[in-house]
Amino acid sequence: MRRVISFFFIVGILAGCASEGLQDRSISFKQPHYFPAIIFPEGNEPTLLRFELGKKLFYEKQLSKNEDQSCASCHRLPSAFTDGRTVSSFHENEFARNAPTLANLAWSPYFMSEGGVPTLELQALGPIHEKHELSLSMEAVVGRLNSKSNYAELSKAAYGRELDAFVITRALACFQRALISGDSKFDRHYFLKANDYSELEKQGMDLFFSERTQCSSCHALPFFTDYKFYSLGFEDADIGLERRTYSENDRGKFKTPTLRNIELTAPYMHNGSMSSLEEVVSFYNTGGGTRTTKDSRVKPLNLSQEEERALVAFLKTLTDWNFVQNEKFLVAEED
Repeated sequence: MRRVISFFFIVGILAGCASEGLQDRSISFKQPHYFPAIIFPEGNEPTLLRFELGKKLFYEKQLSKNEDQSCASCHRLPSAFTDGRTVSSFHENEFARNAPTLANLAWSPYFMSEGGVPTLELQALGPIHEKHELSLSMEAVVGRLNSKSNYAELSKAAYGRELDAFVITRALACFQRALISGDSKFDRHYFLKANDYSELEKQGMDLFFSERTQCSSCHALPFFTDYKFYSLGFEDADIGLERRTYSENDRGKFKTPTLRNIELTAPYMHNGSMSSLEEVVSFYNTGGGTRTTKDSRVKPLNLSQEEERALVAFLKTLTDWNFVQNEKFLVAEED
């Protein structure tokens, strides 16, 4: 097993940021040189205590209606911050979807499957308020957390103010921006020229980036997504992007998911209807679903069984084992 790499460097001490003996430190998230620089929103630049507060909140069950679920209930580190279930829902089930990975959210231009949330700070409100997720008002969250130890102290030290919705959403966003994944076998082979691919993996990579399959036209480098919206032809009840645009032309369209760590994030698709990568590749090979809004690139590929195996082998090289074993993303049991 290769050594786990520390995910941030301490780059300085912030003066005048002490509260009850706590002192904050600015940090810089470690990222691959082949990723673009992160643009942090003004007022939420990363510091050690903002990260620690966000992590504490991410695992906090007081954020849920019944005090039995947290953000981490649907986003677990060993599964690349997914949960392994078909769909995720805890309360009134109006609709539910497969939990997406949280890797590399720092570069996402918008959030949620319909792209209707413009910032990571605002995104934090969604799961808390949604009745099929944590199902609690922010007012109730603040009231609960202010009665617990450490939150008031951490809030003042990290953001210079009492714990409130502003602090909670920004701290959660700060923690989630740190979830950077870019150290897979593919990265070492493609960007760092490690030349350690098997013949089957090389064949799969060639197919993935070929005009024949056009996989990379939607799953583009370096994040293996173009963040755009497409229909694969599913005829289920979830109307996808139409929920935001109210246009029937957008029915069944969903944001392209990243393929990074895809080996660990089964089941697949927005509805969790596919249990293996073999099933996913076969679905594309046979031309996808039948909905009329299906993207024109989703058509029969006529791949042989060996070529299907090669694509699966390539997809498995996108796993970042350092990322999913990084204990800095976990809280101690007593927390």
